[in-house]
Amino acid sequence: MDSLTQAVLGAGIQGALLGRQQGRKAYLYGAILATLPDLDVLVRYADPVSSMTYHRGFSHSLLTLTLFSMVLAWLLRRWRPSPQYSGWRLWLAIWLALITHPLLDAFTSYGTQLWWPWTPVPASWSSIFIIDPIFTLSLLVATLCGLLFGARTWTSWLSAWALVLSGAYLLFTLAAKMIVDSRVEAALRQEGIASTAMFSSPTPLNSLLWRVVVKTPDDRYVELLTGLFDGKVSERGNAALGAEAGQAILAGSFWHDRLAWFSGGWLRYDRIGDALVVTDLRMGTPGNYSFRFKMAEYDPVEAQWNVIVPQRWSGLNLDAGRVRHLLTRIWTPSQEMPVQDWLDGMEPSGVLQQ
Repeated sequence: MDSLTQAVLGAGIQGALLGRQQGRKAYLYGAILATLPDLDVLVRYADPVSSMTYHRGFSHSLLTLTLFSMVLAWLLRRWRPSPQYSGWRLWLAIWLALITHPLLDAFTSYGTQLWWPWTPVPASWSSIFIIDPIFTLSLLVATLCGLLFGARTWTSWLSAWALVLSGAYLLFTLAAKMIVDSRVEAALRQEGIASTAMFSSPTPLNSLLWRVVVKTPDDRYVELLTGLFDGKVSERGNAALGAEAGQAILAGSFWHDRLAWFSGGWLRYDRIGDALVVTDLRMGTPGNYSFRFKMAEYDPVEAQWNVIVPQRWSGLNLDAGRVRHLLTRIWTPSQEMPVQDWLDGMEPSGVLQQ
């Protein structure tokens, strides 16, 4: 999630547990603690695939953060003991402020390595967009009240209720995802469309309009849009994955193997000029995805592909107009989105062949 949301979540936890004892400082301490896991962005890597796939790694591990919370609580209790609260209460506040950061991240589409140093596919429950004002609002109000009014019983209770509301909203997003998934599965069965895998996530800034990506057995994928209250699946498009040829070209590439692991295999492969561009289909909007990488170059003289150190694909851009279009779609279901046109707009310039 975005840094503001993580900060006010940590502040709310610390304020609810220690606000009456620490006053305004509780909210400040909680915000700082909740921001610490994202300091891994300060680590610099030689290529963009490594930067993407090592983020939300060791610093987001439940094991790492639990051990860190125990050490930090022990040090604070030893150097600055307070008779106002127990060591266990202090540890609980620190631990919750830390581990709720990666747990909340895991509700997004990006991928969070909760079990590092073990390496299952990173958790990506994809029920909430990385910025969701509804989730953040109550926590932000509670934090501002805590900072303004300090150690009051009602400010601690306000933080507790903000945590309840934000938790309830997360449950709502999971329920919405289940409804959308079931609707799409039923529509595919009715139309006789076979699927090998499905991934769904909310569109930017909301949890009411969802995009669903479905892999089909013919090395293609279908991308669909459906509003939670539409009761139907209307807009869709389909395009080639290029997985068979792309995976053959990149066989043995450390960067490709790592990207495929991190994304759970949700990759599209395009030939654009003499470049092999690999796209993570989990994030972005139809035809305008957030993470694309140039991973091989075609040598016309030798008539072969050469794997290269990945480069961020320069064709990537954030289409703010498309985001506004999607937000309008939430309230006007009759305004259908041109999903197929969007997918066609990023079609490769040549057929990808091994």
